[in-house]
Amino acid sequence: MILKDPSLVKKRDAMAAAGAIVAEALNLVARTVAPGVRTGELDAMVEELIRSRGALPSFKGYNGYPASVCTSVNDEIVHGIPGPRRLVSGDILSVDVGAFLGGYHGDAALTIPVGDIDELSARLIRVTRASLEAALTRCRAGNHIGDVGSVVQTMALEAGFQVVRDFTGHGIGRRLHERPQIPNYGRPGAGPVIRSGDALAVEPMINAGTMAIKILEDNWTAVTYDGSRSAHFEHTVFVGERGAEILTPWDWRWDDL
Repeated sequence: MILKDPSLVKKRDAMAAAGAIVAEALNLVARTVAPGVRTGELDAMVEELIRSRGALPSFKGYNGYPASVCTSVNDEIVHGIPGPRRLVSGDILSVDVGAFLGGYHGDAALTIPVGDIDELSARLIRVTRASLEAALTRCRAGNHIGDVGSVVQTMALEAGFQVVRDFTGHGIGRRLHERPQIPNYGRPGAGPVIRSGDALAVEPMINAGTMAIKILEDNWTAVTYDGSRSAHFEHTVFVGERGAEILTPWDWRWDDL
């Protein structure tokens, strides 16, 4: 990656430091998840790690959110609040983590199988993860935001799934959510132009059933309207002259899914 502007180099380096903490936290969660683990235990573990690295949890207190991570189980799409719920074999758990360090945020998510999961859930995880990887190849200076969303939508529909339209990816930097919004659908060549120096949080959210959602009484947890399962993967990337650099390099994979 070639960056000539010193301010962009500073931004990239600061965001990489925040992103490394996010990746460390997600890798720790992925190693810890097992039947019987409570989602609140994962939240406490992640907050302790983030603070021990000199950072702050980006989510805690954000618009009143009460926890440091989002733990969304099965039909929960995003913003699930951790608590006493125990994971059981067959669940899928989407974990979203943010960290704030040196004036910048990092943000990433992944979906983790709990014990033995069914083939539909495994395929949903595979497709969602693959759609993120494909979307990141479109994060190049001169491309459009529609190029990113269109590949996610295409891969989801070809698999018989639906993309979530009510939530999007986003720009990220000194604020957790910045412009542009990055929908997981769209047309190639449409939307804002991606520029060198942009930092983007790209996050496919794909449902096994309907795209329709509802918000639970806690005013945070978003679930699929039909009770079908949902998967969520996310990376923060920095766009340079030669493409996107992943700043949240979680490395957990499920090659046997």
